[in-house]
Amino acid sequence: MINRRSFLSLTLAGASLALLPAGLSPVLAQGAPIGSVSVVFSPTVLEGWGDNVAVVRSELERTLAEILGPGYQRGAGNRLVVSVSSLWLASAAGGNGGGGGRRHGDGGGSDSDYLESTVTLYDRAGRALESWPIRSTENGNGVLWTLPDASTRRLAALARNNAWWIKHYLA
Repeated sequence: MINRRSFLSLTLAGASLALLPAGLSPVLAQGAPIGSVSVVFSPTVLEGWGDNVAVVRSELERTLAEILGPGYQRGAGNRLVVSVSSLWLASAAGGNGGGGGRRHGDGGGSDSDYLESTVTLYDRAGRALESWPIRSTENGNGVLWTLPDASTRRLAALARNNAWWIKHYLA
């Protein structure tokens, strides 16, 4: 049973928690903004996607700079490294959910595009502060497949999705 004293103490505890700064995050808790963002790709992604990785890199960097706002100050503070380990665009061919009959675990069997990455936040001394695995997905049917730049648009959409998940984990 809740008595008057425990009700008042719970109310005061709740009020004090509500007064904490809304922007308190792991990044801000370290006392330094993000000073650089770098995007690196696994050898298999580089081999498979070639020059298209530039689309993902530039879109990730641009979107992160935009959405992090004042938490991103070039040259100061912590370093954010996005390591892209897997990148997949669903096939337009095949009646088996776009996967051409393959099982889902090997990248087939789905209409979704995906980008898998690990995001690591480092301090100035190079110590890892936090690390998060992220798997961004987008519906592969969201872009007309017949457009000449359909793949570029889909890669950019995946990169933007990934950037927003990074922002979510940093907040």
